Parts: sequence; C-alpha cells; structure tokens
Amino acid sequence: MASAEQHYILPLPQFDRPVRLLVVVAPYYRDIADNLIKGARTVAAKAGAEVEVVEVPGALEVPSAIAMAERLAKYDGYVALGCVIRGETTHYETVCNDSSRALSLLGLQGACIGNGILTVENRPQAEVRADPEGQDKGGGAAAAALHLVALSRKWAGQTKGIGFRA
Repeated sequence: MASAEQHYILPLPQFDRPVRLLVVVAPYYRDIADNLIKGARTVAAKAGAEVEVVEVPGALEVPSAIAMAERLAKYDGYVALGCVIRGETTHYETVCNDSSRALSLLGLQGACIGNGILTVENRPQAEVRADPEGQDKGGGAAAAALHLVALSRKWAGQTKGIGFRA
C-alpha cells in the first residue's frame, strides 16, 4: 500500500526576494478542493510565498487559466489543483490526459507549475490524497512549483549564446 511507503521530500527552497504563486483550482468536489488549497497555502507560507487563488469550472480549464496568467499577469509560479474521480464513461481518461498534457506543455514552455490535480478511482482515495494531514498533494504541488521557481531564478540571465562553439 502506497501510504505505508517512505518517500524522500526535498527541503523547501529559500528565496532572497518575494515569490508570487497563483493557485488555480477546479472546485468540482468542494471539500477536496478546500483541503488541496489549505495544503498549498501552508507550504507556500513556509517558503514566504504570496498566494492568490482563482477558481475555474473544471480540470480542463485549469491549464487555460494558467496559460492566460502566464501571458497577462506577473506570477512566478502556478499550482494546479482539482480532482477527477473515475466515473462510468471514458470522460475520465479525456479529462485526466488532456489536463495533464496541457500542464506539461506549459511547463516545457517555461511556466513553473506544480500539478496537484488528483486523478483517482474513488472518493476515499481523493480524501486521503487531499488531506493536509494525510498525503497533502496540494502542499506537494506548491512545493513542486516553488522548486521550479528556484531553478528558474538560478538560471535566469544565463545564456548559452547562439551559433557555433569554438
């Protein structure tokens, strides 16, 4: 059982200037979303990050909101939160795959994103994963975003140049 496994967790990065995180959440399952947000806020606060939360209708809209914010606003990183519980149709696979793929593509374009969209078989799995005192996937997503922000700042301004190397 996964809950009995021990995992190494990187210490949170430290920052010399403020970090602004945008948490984009799909609150379809309100109680699950609230726990994910609580976990994300707690971890962000430990790193001294400022958090703004916005809500979108569903998991498929999370990447779109992050893409808009990346183009139009000033955030250092993003935390994607929500929950998709398997149902009786193939819609589950579409939502899980497409939201994850879109977040990955945004990350490959340079956005610092922690993905905390739960993809589970049933509500009890979601409850354990969202619980800040349990698996705290919201906090984990915030930590992932913060680590990517730290890497982005570390490498900012470094250029590889263009053309051929001598």
